[in-house]
Amino acid sequence: MIRKEENIRFAKKHNIPFVDADYDTDNWFDRAKGMEQEPERGVRCTMCFDMRFERTALYAAENGFSVISSSLGISRWKNMQQINDCGIRAVAPYPNMVYWEYNWRKKGGSARMIEISKREQFYQQEYCGCIYSLRDTNKHRKSQGRDLIKIGVQYYLP
Repeated sequence: MIRKEENIRFAKKHNIPFVDADYDTDNWFDRAKGMEQEPERGVRCTMCFDMRFERTALYAAENGFSVISSSLGISRWKNMQQINDCGIRAVAPYPNMVYWEYNWRKKGGSARMIEISKREQFYQQEYCGCIYSLRDTNKHRKSQGRDLIKIGVQYYLP
């Protein structure tokens, strides 16, 4: 919810229309059944990306957009090929739509992301967002003697 609120705030600040395309949580848990123990970057992540991209492609098709993309690839914790494969699959049913594969990590993209995040005081979530990622991240943090992440607590880049 924190990341969504920050997206809304940023969009308003820059006069950009915000489309609220929240996914259906019950549908997500139904799809994730049996994948609860899958590792980060595994099949559960593919399922999640597919679900989000399918919704994005449908919205794009219904509203006259011919290109979709994602900023998920900026994260060093994500597999860019996995993300791109999901995007490409999502646009396949729409002959006049393309998925824009762009490597946001190159050409200073990561540094730019950090610069913007600091300037805008964006919340820095240290897990992908699903409950299983939070569980696994906290398990790792505990093994390293670090504080556990608490849902709803805002962390910012220094």
